[in-house]
Amino acid sequence: MAGYEYVSPEQLAGFDKYKYSAVDTNPLSLYVMHPFWNTIVKVFPTWLAPNLITFSGFLLVVFNFLLMAYFDPDFYASAPGHKHVPDWVWIVVGILNFVAYTLDGVDGKQARRTNSSTPLGELFDHGLDSWSCVYFVVTVYSIFGRGSTGVSVFVLYLLLWVVLFSFILSHWEKYNTGILFLPWGYDISQVTISFVYIVTAVVGVEAWYEPFLFNFLYRDLFTSMIIGCALCVTLPMSLLNFFRSYKNNTLKHNSVYEAVVPLFSPCLLFILSTAWILWSPSDILELHPRVFYFMVGTAFANSTCQLIVCQMSSTRCPTLNWLLVPLFLVVLVVNLGVASYIESILLYTLTTAFTLAHIHYGVRVVKQLSSHFQIYPFSLRKPNSDLGMEEKNIGL
Repeated sequence: MAGYEYVSPEQLAGFDKYKYSAVDTNPLSLYVMHPFWNTIVKVFPTWLAPNLITFSGFLLVVFNFLLMAYFDPDFYASAPGHKHVPDWVWIVVGILNFVAYTLDGVDGKQARRTNSSTPLGELFDHGLDSWSCVYFVVTVYSIFGRGSTGVSVFVLYLLLWVVLFSFILSHWEKYNTGILFLPWGYDISQVTISFVYIVTAVVGVEAWYEPFLFNFLYRDLFTSMIIGCALCVTLPMSLLNFFRSYKNNTLKHNSVYEAVVPLFSPCLLFILSTAWILWSPSDILELHPRVFYFMVGTAFANSTCQLIVCQMSSTRCPTLNWLLVPLFLVVLVVNLGVASYIESILLYTLTTAFTLAHIHYGVRVVKQLSSHFQIYPFSLRKPNSDLGMEEKNIGL
């Protein structure tokens, strides 16, 4: 398993022919963020590898997740009568979230600036973005949390899925059209949430208890914005882009079945995880919401990464992700009835297995593509340049 190769020879050949194609029509991105990123990227030294910038931004998102997990492990910290998250934590999380967003915006510019753009860089960037979805959403949840003034863990679970499906739609579009249409919601949400974190430190979480308008609470505004953005912007634009490609006869897949294959695994993951919640004898989502969210988000990221590999290499996406097999078995066992502690053990075991499997997948894919393109993933040096130096030294 240690040396298992996830990228097939056919996919490696597809990567050789890959050309980046993306469309960004978001005014915030075009007129505000890109000029800002063009200025920021000049601060970075030209020896700094773009993938190192990408990975640094991802680590900041993970750090925010872990920091909030420490101060708000069960999502009750923002509820009335509970010990609140310290103000300095909100400031740190807000700053780091914006820095992570900025690093995600400048990594590609650094690649073009240093003439080091590769398909691996795009795959690495989008692959980490797919895993960042769960870290980002769960960290944001602590602003409102659970309780009478917050959002229930099941509603947050559904909102997480709205974000996850919104993310995968962009890559489903590219799988079918060959063009990555960058979603508007990403830039808006990152800037807004970074600002809200800082505001929370200034006014306190109690400010979010008050109605935003009449009896419309801020938590309702939060929920409405996520759902509204998905239903009124992301989904219509995705379907419109798909229809335009169909009308222009530029779709990469002719049959409806082949076009929707990438959605099978995410949809089945949603069905299985929801069934677990509904059939759980111990109300597993109420007991371990953070772990359950992370398990779902990690499995989703793995399926999304496989889709990204396929759309970049112009190969067929797998029908189902094998990670769904142990999840199906666990849901089956839970439905038969198990003790509360057994169900908790099953959740932690499955989450650990998914995390290790996903990390293994990522590491192996990066190693394969690095070897194929003869590059170092976190350095601008070339392996063959080292070989050349050795040969010169031998000659001397």
